[in-house]
Amino acid sequence: MKFLIRILVLVLCVLPISVTLMAQIDGKPAQEPEIIWKKIVPYFSAPEEFKGQYGKYRSPLSFYDGRPVKTLTDWNKRRKEILERWNGKMGIWPDLIKNQKIEIIDSSRRDGFTQYRIRFYWMPNEKTDAYLLIPDREGKKPAVVTVYYEPETAVGLGRLDLTDRDFAYQLAKRGFVTLSIGTSRATKEKSFSLFYPNLNNAQVQPLSMLGYAASNAWQVLSEMPEVDSTRIGIMGHSFGGKWAMFASCLFEKFACAVWSDAGIVFDESREDINYWEPWYLGYHPQPWRNRGMITKENPAKGLYVKLVSEGYDLHELHALMSPRPFLISGGAEDTPKRWIPLNHTIAVNRLLGYENRVAMTNRLTHSPNPESNEQVYLFLEYFLMHNKISEIVH
Repeated sequence: MKFLIRILVLVLCVLPISVTLMAQIDGKPAQEPEIIWKKIVPYFSAPEEFKGQYGKYRSPLSFYDGRPVKTLTDWNKRRKEILERWNGKMGIWPDLIKNQKIEIIDSSRRDGFTQYRIRFYWMPNEKTDAYLLIPDREGKKPAVVTVYYEPETAVGLGRLDLTDRDFAYQLAKRGFVTLSIGTSRATKEKSFSLFYPNLNNAQVQPLSMLGYAASNAWQVLSEMPEVDSTRIGIMGHSFGGKWAMFASCLFEKFACAVWSDAGIVFDESREDINYWEPWYLGYHPQPWRNRGMITKENPAKGLYVKLVSEGYDLHELHALMSPRPFLISGGAEDTPKRWIPLNHTIAVNRLLGYENRVAMTNRLTHSPNPESNEQVYLFLEYFLMHNKISEIVH
């Protein structure tokens, strides 16, 4: 009898551990960091044909007056110069919105997490509805802001034809707090972006203002007791990829980022790399130019034209990520040749003493797929779930 009691006690003691392990396996948790690293380390190496190629892009390791950047002190000055130059051209952000009261509209239980529909100020004069997913795990957790045309897609409640875009839902199942935001009203009105203070008189380029809104989403997460504010990343696909890129480059508190087939540099040969549109960097008062490629009959307008004519390109913003890691989940728009502009950020990281901070994967199609998403999730698990970035977060 005593033997049976001992066996029963042993089973009861082990059972919670076994159940926990099973739950983690079902939820695809973070794997051991060494295992993840072996899987993702190839993403940080350019193909041989693109290694050391810098192309036509102006080096971020030269000041605008031509002086070389040789030291960490130089880089800190150069980083400030790039940020001030671009913000001066795109427009200065309003102050971030801190300590705001979040409205909870409703909540529901899903697969190992609680989903809240919330409302908060993402611009000084405008609130947005968003989805906040909080896993059941104890303690402070890493978090990811997901950005897209509307917030439903990333939580798996959007259009059925938009497959493999439920990033917030999948990450929540892996133990991340996620906050899904999107430009629902603007998308419905076909203005797509954010215009401050209003559509007819935008004082900040719309794509930069999207970055501001995402930074307020970071602020919301950072003030939550469930979240480790040093481990908040951002990701988005296509329109959301552009949005995530500008947010993470312009706001240094995002610990890492994923940009999915955004078109990471200017390229007027590709219709979907359309930074010239008025809802991105080509803002001009309505009536707007006809949407589409730049032609003599349908020219680009606004700041975009000036940026290109003066030799600016987005690789300068990429450099602002250094030494924070980022992944380009490339498809039809971001092919392996994008390593050429990325080599400039690799050079900045090397000056700072860092390797393996710039990564790219590639697929043939624009749309994400299960394989490309798994690559993204492993990247985020390694740097956020396993806290492999804590030593370099500002």
